Amino acid sequence: MEDVKIYGLCLERLKFQVGLAYEKKQHNDATAQNRYLLESYHSTDIDDIIDILELYDLDERTSSHLREKLDELAYTVSLLISETMTFDLTDEGHLGLYLVVTDEAILEPEHVAAAEVEI
Repeated sequence: MEDVKIYGLCLERLKFQVGLAYEKKQHNDATAQNRYLLESYHSTDIDDIIDILELYDLDERTSSHLREKLDELAYTVSLLISETMTFDLTDEGHLGLYLVVTDEAILEPEHVAAAEVEI
């Protein structure tokens, strides 16, 4: 079995947050949305994000390399918890981790409906 890295993310915490998001979805049928913010990191600074998520093996500290690493991380976590996850900016402009609720299986990173953001 190949090792997987989830860096600074905690699977148990994410599973709990996913459960809360589904509860919220059940109570808000009239305002159904397909994305739920699970975590906000209150920054878009590359060095802050690397430290918060412990992405110390990032090849280059550039926006494009960070975006690629975040997409890989979201996909890995998606597979581990059987839910589609993505990183994107919050309404406040900070990096956040979102649950994407769809009727389909886990979406490949290139099919996630989240906008590609410049970090």
